Order: sequence, then structure tokens, then C-alpha cells
Amino acid sequence: MELDRLLDAVTDEATFLAFVDALRSDLRTDEGSWVNGSIEEFLEAALAWGGTTNMGASQGLANTSPWRRCAEFLYCGKMYE
Repeated sequence: MELDRLLDAVTDEATFLAFVDALRSDLRTDEGSWVNGSIEEFLEAALAWGGTTNMGASQGLANTSPWRRCAEFLYCGKMYE
């Protein structure tokens, strides 16, 4: 999946923005794959992931780029329950 590939490639501002653009496109073209379709549900899920994982630190992201951790935060808003 292109979205996963772009997420893995996030290291800086440019790659973060490319990921966010792809995430937006994913919602437009594959809304059914989104567990959290409203902005409220999306943000609630992203916040839950961020709090539960210490912004990904417990998933091995502690030493990754802050851009990547923010991309993970947004990505998890799509599907985290």
C-alpha cells in the first residue's frame, strides 16, 4: 500500500507533507477503510494512540524523527480503537 510506504519514508517536512497529502487522498478514495471517519473520532483515536504509546516510544519510535512520530500519530487516527 502506498500509504504505508510513504509513512515509512517520513523523515522531514517534505516527506511529512507528502504523507499527509496521501492520507487525505486515502480518505477520499477508500473511506470504508477508515475506522474513525469523523474529525472528532479521528482526533480522539490519534490522542489515544499518542497517550497509550508515549507518541510511539513504546513501539520503538523513540529515536525516530519527530516528523515520523507525527505522521504515525495521524495514521493511527485513521484506525486506532
